[in-house]
Amino acid sequence: MKRRDVLGLLAVTGALVTLPGSDEAPRGHTVAALLETGEELHRSLWQVFTLSDSKPTVFPAVHKQLDVLTKGLAETRTAADRARLCTMTADLYQLAGELFFDANRYTDAAQCYTLAANAAHAGGDHDLWACAMTRHAYVELYARRAPAAQPLLAVASRIARRGDSALSTRHWVAAVQAQVCAAVGDIDGCARALDEAEKVHSLDGHSHNGGWLRFDGSRLPEERGACYLQLGRPDLAEDALTAALAQPLSLRRRAAVLSDLAVLGAHRGDVDQVVQYAEAVLGLADRSNSGFVGKKLDGLRGRLAPLMSDGRVSDLDHRIAALSRTA
Repeated sequence: MKRRDVLGLLAVTGALVTLPGSDEAPRGHTVAALLETGEELHRSLWQVFTLSDSKPTVFPAVHKQLDVLTKGLAETRTAADRARLCTMTADLYQLAGELFFDANRYTDAAQCYTLAANAAHAGGDHDLWACAMTRHAYVELYARRAPAAQPLLAVASRIARRGDSALSTRHWVAAVQAQVCAAVGDIDGCARALDEAEKVHSLDGHSHNGGWLRFDGSRLPEERGACYLQLGRPDLAEDALTAALAQPLSLRRRAAVLSDLAVLGAHRGDVDQVVQYAEAVLGLADRSNSGFVGKKLDGLRGRLAPLMSDGRVSDLDHRIAALSRTA
């Protein structure tokens, strides 16, 4: 998926979602096909994205469907059809945003999430809207602009409260709020947000859809560990991260946990721990070509300076530097 092509679609689609529907003409063929199969196709694309170790492989199919959606929005005539196409647009642009996020193209990801939020609002889906806002907040968090994420999450929380109480949207918002609180050193706020996120376990198995809303609470141990690490509590962080590592994890999630454990080793001056976990992350980076994994390794690299007298650490530093230039 070429960046310039998607940005062109963004401009056109952004205009189309603001236009009202009309009953003056019959439904176009593209609209009919989208209404019949679009939602199922989008679920399949999310599943492929989730299961794929190398996220860029999903780009071509997503780009093709974004183009189809733009044509469908141009053809739509009724308000009801337009609302459904707007929710499909909000769904797929969140997936496009995740692909850009994985490639460390944060500005492009944010543009996708902004369009997704506008489209979800136009389609009248509050949970979809709140998730787009939350993903946008993630961009700010990983770009080391945590204060900029706070107002996005505050609005996302308000929107989520107007959504479906059976869904885990508001709990996911809280989980991300915890990370932002940790990033700005707000210990009490982080604890409150984590407690709120833990309430997801009171929901049933239908609280998420496996696509634009995947939060089921299984991520909480690793997110709690990351928060404790950020807040300077390595003892609590290690317990949470070790527990997270014991459960099945996707490649990116495993890389994040291993990176955090390597950072813990650096904090303690434990070269063996640093090397053990960093080597594992480098292996995952080679398999995935993920910018997200490269970014985690860059974060570790910033902690290695006190240990550089050890040849193993200096070797790690050089390998991470080479990886970050190609990720």
